[in-house]
Amino acid sequence: MEQLKHECGVAMIRLLKPLEYYEKKYGTWAYGFNKLYLMMEKQHNRGQEGAGIASVSLTNKPGSEYMFREKAEGKDAITQIFSRVTEEMKGELLMGHLRYSTTGKSGLTFVHPFLRRNNWRAKNLCLCGNFNMTNIDEVFQFLTAQGQSPRIYGDSYITLELMGHRLDREVERLFTEAKAQGLEGTAITEYIDNHVEMANVLRTTMQHYDGGYVMCGQTGSGEMFAVRDPWGIRPAFYYRDDEIIAIASERPVLQTTFDIASSDVHELQRGQALIVHKNGESQLEQILPAQQLSACSFERIYFSRGSDCDIYQERKRLGEQLSDPIMKAIDGDVDHSVFAYIPNTAEVAFYGMTDGFRQQGYNVRTEKVVWKDIKLRTFITDNSERNDLAAHVYDISYGSLRPNEDNLVIIDDSIVRGTTLKESIFKILDRLHPKKIVMVSSSPQIRYPDYYGIDMARLEEFCAFRATMALLEERGLAPKLIKEVYQACKERPLEANHVRRIYEPFTVEEINNKIVEMLRPKDMQAPIELVFQSIEGLHKACPDHPGDWYFTGHYPTPGGTRLCNQAFVNYIDRLQK
Repeated sequence: MEQLKHECGVAMIRLLKPLEYYEKKYGTWAYGFNKLYLMMEKQHNRGQEGAGIASVSLTNKPGSEYMFREKAEGKDAITQIFSRVTEEMKGELLMGHLRYSTTGKSGLTFVHPFLRRNNWRAKNLCLCGNFNMTNIDEVFQFLTAQGQSPRIYGDSYITLELMGHRLDREVERLFTEAKAQGLEGTAITEYIDNHVEMANVLRTTMQHYDGGYVMCGQTGSGEMFAVRDPWGIRPAFYYRDDEIIAIASERPVLQTTFDIASSDVHELQRGQALIVHKNGESQLEQILPAQQLSACSFERIYFSRGSDCDIYQERKRLGEQLSDPIMKAIDGDVDHSVFAYIPNTAEVAFYGMTDGFRQQGYNVRTEKVVWKDIKLRTFITDNSERNDLAAHVYDISYGSLRPNEDNLVIIDDSIVRGTTLKESIFKILDRLHPKKIVMVSSSPQIRYPDYYGIDMARLEEFCAFRATMALLEERGLAPKLIKEVYQACKERPLEANHVRRIYEPFTVEEINNKIVEMLRPKDMQAPIELVFQSIEGLHKACPDHPGDWYFTGHYPTPGGTRLCNQAFVNYIDRLQK
């Protein structure tokens, strides 16, 4: 119900044949752009604040442009940028990006791709990615210590400058090599363009970073690459045949775009890069040593398209595993219970939940209880009136329950802030007069911020955190424990995630009950019970994606741990102002 901003989406295409081949076979010079457009539209869920594309022509002569870029803001950004594509932009290397800001910075300046210009083709660099770096301060200091003076402070721009600097060094290495071979003039340029080793550039760049990322780039001389972080936090997939190489953030995007089977699509591995050279040859390179697998589980629960064959089954298992705790919550009274889901992203978990009951021999009743209505314009500035409008975003199916007889079981894929439940959902569900409302989350309690590409940065955003802090106050544990945690976070931020200590005095059920108390609207009649997925259930359903820092506080990188500790310090400091 509470929409989170997704991490970004990437799309890249390398045409391996001469451009005339595609025009003759497919009837249009825009074959590559058409495929790029489809790949981006199929990932629109990953970014609706802005979009950008770039292309590189390998055949344009000196004196004419060979690197092109278009960017736009807004939900229709994809349509805008592709409406500006002209035949002069056609090229063999194509790149697309969809953006959701995770740093609070917005505007066309921050929309990918980023372009670094130079008169040497090999020194031109275009960069985009799905990433958030946790140690950008250190990287900035590294750059400035070398004498550089970046114009913009942000992980995207600083990464462009750092990688651009390393690309310059690679070109200079080749220049020296060419001179040693007795080459002169344009022969040196040709030698450089044909011998750039992007693996050298990536190894000397990415070793400086802590974070989750898929970094994509292309150079003016025709090199293309995608590199994945060594923990496998952010996803990347690729496909290649004799006509094309394509890279995307999600597997079904490639399947749909190129009409291929899931087995034709391969996942980029931890610390690995797919590098495509100017001549079209490609290889996989291990850029950084693979670290402990920490592929993001929230990708599977919420962010990625549910049409992926593995994700579909995982989301069903997440729902199926909840049948026992739900049965306990309804006191075994399946005959007087109605099952439903909100929002659409929870639909697959809903099927799994009902399957779990049917496997136990129960014929469950399912209804379309809640509808997402039109998004009402909240142009009224008064908070109370604006909240009243927001409460009508959802509507209910009157008559879907037997009043005061039926329990209502509603499954969601996650419960994060709880705002929508309090301001809208619980109020409208109460109009149906259910005997009891059982609110189910197919994910565990979200307790900790994310620092690898999703807009969850403040601890107080999470209803589980707010409930826990309230419990500490109620039970007289707050002053001593909070002071200890605060001091540890401030003095030893890399030692451990000290914020985990505030949850230790309480069970999941105790926190659940407090969340209900805090989110329950005044004058509501029906009792409410929360059911969350267990950590064990999460890992059982998504065994290949063990990254669970949202739920457990176990961050895979030192930067994530440090930022979580800093978030607690910031929270306490704000309270004391």
